[in-house]
Amino acid sequence: MDTIDLRSDTVSHPTPAMRAAMAKAAVGDDVYHDDPTVNQLEADAAALLGKEAAVFVSSGTQGNLCALLAHCGRGESILIGDTSHIFRYEQGGMAQLGGILPQTVSVQADGSMRLDELQAAINPDDEHMPKTRLVAIENTHNAAGGVPLSAEYTAQVADFARRNRLRFHIDGARIFNAAAAFGVEPKTLAEGADSLTFCLSKGLCAPVGSVLVGDAAFIQRARRARKVLGGSMRQAGVLAAAGLIALHEMRLRLRDDHANAQLLAEGLSEISGVTIMSQNTNFVTVSLHGQAGVNSQDLSQALREDHQILVAAYGGEESQFRLRTHYWIDRAAIDKVVKAVGALLS
Repeated sequence: MDTIDLRSDTVSHPTPAMRAAMAKAAVGDDVYHDDPTVNQLEADAAALLGKEAAVFVSSGTQGNLCALLAHCGRGESILIGDTSHIFRYEQGGMAQLGGILPQTVSVQADGSMRLDELQAAINPDDEHMPKTRLVAIENTHNAAGGVPLSAEYTAQVADFARRNRLRFHIDGARIFNAAAAFGVEPKTLAEGADSLTFCLSKGLCAPVGSVLVGDAAFIQRARRARKVLGGSMRQAGVLAAAGLIALHEMRLRLRDDHANAQLLAEGLSEISGVTIMSQNTNFVTVSLHGQAGVNSQDLSQALREDHQILVAAYGGEESQFRLRTHYWIDRAAIDKVVKAVGALLS
């Protein structure tokens, strides 16, 4: 029996077309800007997001840190969501390596931050306080359950940034999921932002890599940041080749993952003891209550041992587990998961 891995879309692996493209990719030295495949990926990414330029980086975390280092100086401050990936899950790189101070603002259930709270969080022009330089949002928002942020909200944040002379960065690790959810072009969700980073892995299935986009002067500063972080690459075209397929083909099928997530949520919701906490884009969050008779950790172990189904379980009183659909999860896999959970909770 093949394993059904729903722990995250990060477990997705390259498609056969990607492997073939990687094998025959034209390469060169990327530090000299001589890798034609990397150059093509960067040019296509910039055009797709409506920006002047782009730089290929090893991960979303590296892309975000390059952006922050390019936007901010040591001792400056950024406005960031209190549950954002940059703040919670990137080891405080902005402070460790950039001397940049996070000023957190509460993230709402819909993944947004209130504009009045952002306004109140800006430090006054006072020599005792760090200068507020940047505001950053996350789309889709991971900790909020994969909820997408609309173009209207992004435009409001862009206007807020301009009025307050701040720069504006989007952690768009799953920006193409947001675009698919709203049925808009990716550049619509990037308009007004000074920079945006997105992942080529996760739902797009490339084995590694992210891209950071912005204007040409910003990208030049970001390249310098990438260098000092040890992120400059040589014959990276073998990776960029998979990224091109991710960019031009895989993003166009993300609605399938969203539809499968919805089917999964609908099927699980009919099982006694199961409550669907949220279903957004390719994310499903499930809670078990008393009628289930087991907690999420026990259910996760039973799914793994008895059915070769992997889910991400959370302990504590909530007894929740998380599921994320991706290219390698089809309708048949959804049916198997629903039946397995139903059998274990019956």
